Amino acid sequence: MAKTKTQFVCSNCGFVSQRYMGRCANCGAWGTFVEEVMQPEKVDRKSRVNLAGQVAKVERLDEVNIEETPRIRTENDEFNRVLGGGIVPGSMVLIGGDPGIGKSTLLLQISGQLANAGSKILYVAGEESASQIKLRAERLGVRGDSDFLLFPETDMKQIRQAIDEAKPDFVVIDSIQTMQEPDVSSSVGSVSQIRETTAELLQIAKTNNITIFIVGHVTKEGAIAGPKILEHMVDTVLYFEGDNQRSFRLLRAVKNRFGSTNELGVFDMQHGGLMEVANPSDLFLEERLADASGSAVVVAMEGTRPILVEVQALVTPTVFGNAQRTAAGIDRNRISLLMAVLEKRANLLLQNQDAYVRAAGGVKLDEPAIDLAVAVAIASSYKDEPTRATDAFIGEIGLTGEIRRVPNVVERVNEAKKLGFKRVFVPQHVTEQLTAVQGIQIVGAKTLAEALKIALD
Repeated sequence: MAKTKTQFVCSNCGFVSQRYMGRCANCGAWGTFVEEVMQPEKVDRKSRVNLAGQVAKVERLDEVNIEETPRIRTENDEFNRVLGGGIVPGSMVLIGGDPGIGKSTLLLQISGQLANAGSKILYVAGEESASQIKLRAERLGVRGDSDFLLFPETDMKQIRQAIDEAKPDFVVIDSIQTMQEPDVSSSVGSVSQIRETTAELLQIAKTNNITIFIVGHVTKEGAIAGPKILEHMVDTVLYFEGDNQRSFRLLRAVKNRFGSTNELGVFDMQHGGLMEVANPSDLFLEERLADASGSAVVVAMEGTRPILVEVQALVTPTVFGNAQRTAAGIDRNRISLLMAVLEKRANLLLQNQDAYVRAAGGVKLDEPAIDLAVAVAIASSYKDEPTRATDAFIGEIGLTGEIRRVPNVVERVNEAKKLGFKRVFVPQHVTEQLTAVQGIQIVGAKTLAEALKIALD
């Protein structure tokens, strides 16, 4: 009897080693190697054959049909926006998020909308029975007809056979960590199982023009469980963010071959399921105090959508020797940089002050246009002077204290005007682009000191 050969695979990046290593030589992660049995090489490798038996063929570039397939839009505009305008037929979408965040709820609602529009859905459940899904569907108000099929199965051979018989337009896999390939001897959820099942689902999607949604579990670090090759194989990777302390959820695209990766969808988790939030700016500003110091509103861009977010800062004298810099929703290094510029260019003594800065509402801000709002909030808290409740701030701050231009300034100003803001601070060099904007005062500032003098007057 031949000796069984094993190898060790990094669960973070997929690096293969013949012996166990405490630290991965490829990605540097610790304790991520798992043992798996090496599968014998098969002579007949799978080619791209669709369910009808047609094999992929070699084609000339000028003969390839580039007739654009229209996107399929759902009733959920937030979901369509994150995908880049709708669902691309034949694509493969991976949705990851913490347990209980609402991944299955979102896909069940989307499946019901697609079924009502005339598409055939095959919902493959590896974690729940058909009766459990039926109970959740009734609670969410999902009324599936004969085109909404449930299949509680984890065997990939049975799933492929069900797809061949049903010929659906959309397939939902919930979740990929519970699927298993019978030919692979490793345990369910291992690196080998996830890699093989994803590869087979990808082949089904591309050769039969079937859109497949995959639910992926995440690790305690927040990354999708399984090797990084799982994210490389799919067309779109969506992350569902949120926590138990807030009812709203954020759907963010981190990879999208058919659209922007900066789009953000906002949902509100209610008893009847996830409800889309058409105007997130009202949600992030509804609890703002009018005369509070240390508060400033920034017009940030999430993909093609401008969103107004309140930036809060609290500056207090430090008790210990070294001043602390704490940030939530904003990069901590950016806070340290802006405080250094404030001290050098605006004559604010901040080296003996603790600073706590956060983006209200749990949203994450990572673009340079938030610099001016963060600096104004810190200066407002340090001087204990409130800013106007009707002021908004847009601009990037350089190390010499200048306010630099940012993209999409016209869209940002129009969004602030629509929400009732009376004055908006912008870089001096972009004021000529805003001459046609009426109904809101444009304040062009060239330096940070000039903007603070006007904002805190």
